[in-house]
Amino acid sequence: MKFNKQKSPQAEKEFGGTLGATCIPVFLPLTVLYLLCVCRSPAASVLQWPPVLPPTAQLWDPLAPVLILGWMALQSFFYLLPMGKVSEGMVLKDGSRLKYPINGFHALCVTAVLLTLSLWLGMPLGYLFELLLPLAVCAIGVSFLLSLYLYICSFWAPHHALAQGGNTGNPLYDFFMGRELNPRIGSFDLKYFCELRPGLIGWVVINLGMLMKEVELRDSASLAMILVNSFQLLYVADALWNEEAVLTTMDIVHDGFGFMLVFGDLAWVPFTYSLQAAFLVVHPQSLSLLGATAIVTLNDLETIATATGKRLLVSGWWGLVRHPNYLGDLLMALAWSLPCGFNHLLPYFYVVYFTILLIHREARDERHCRAKYGLAWDSYCRRVPYRIFPYIY
Repeated sequence: MKFNKQKSPQAEKEFGGTLGATCIPVFLPLTVLYLLCVCRSPAASVLQWPPVLPPTAQLWDPLAPVLILGWMALQSFFYLLPMGKVSEGMVLKDGSRLKYPINGFHALCVTAVLLTLSLWLGMPLGYLFELLLPLAVCAIGVSFLLSLYLYICSFWAPHHALAQGGNTGNPLYDFFMGRELNPRIGSFDLKYFCELRPGLIGWVVINLGMLMKEVELRDSASLAMILVNSFQLLYVADALWNEEAVLTTMDIVHDGFGFMLVFGDLAWVPFTYSLQAAFLVVHPQSLSLLGATAIVTLNDLETIATATGKRLLVSGWWGLVRHPNYLGDLLMALAWSLPCGFNHLLPYFYVVYFTILLIHREARDERHCRAKYGLAWDSYCRRVPYRIFPYIY
């Protein structure tokens, strides 16, 4: 395969263009480490000045890279096992369709069995609390190394395999967005694997580690910790049970696989989405049965399938807002944070971040749909004027 330097037609740059692609890979890793430090501090104040900074020794533990690489190897092994079915992705530029193993839920179940066996044998899973910072540092390092590998290898990919948005000729921007759409090693799809496996299942394992740490400290798990673990396990299990749906998402269909997705999958998801559980280890919260019932009710939302067919739905929830699934995600995110009480802003970081993320993603969806559907999209927008929040936005 020849070396490919051909650029795609000029497209509008996203995420702040070159400036964003330069700053985000610096500030987001620092944000992850900062939030973990704040979470472990007595005050847990995100606005504390001077900021909470750990000694350098707390950022490294030789066990951390062993766990990170071992975890990715284990999940890679599960990915390659002949369990579950095989599905085809969307049609690519050259008319072909890639095949994907749909066995993420199987991987979650096997992981659960192994964890149960390990806990029965006395594995100190609660030690993950002490390792959070070193593990995050290693995950960030792996994200940079994998992104660099993907960027270099993309120059040997055929032109039809490149993502239009990440093939601008600007090295910083293309490294961030990802040049190649579906990078693979043989039949092993790197983007599809990272999307739902190591980070998402790792998030559940970290949460369980926080629960076990709380048991070590207080002899039992609090109701708040049990709710956070249960809600987020249900969310991950649902995502993996419906794994095939990810094949139609923007991440798989449109975005290249670069630092933006690599870091999000391997570092951001497991170490910021687990903040509520980590917060509760240091800052226990009492929760009444009435309060717990109200939070469970808020989290218990019916899942609405995303419209990916040829028709635009204008009835039911889809006739009220264009993205009721986004609204449902935000309400669930709020339910995950409520068990942590109202005395600290930190547990609500996920809600704030997720609101910004979904508004930005909705804007990207809007541009793609307008280009795809043309005048029909204008008619649809007049029929369904609200995007995410009814009568607000």
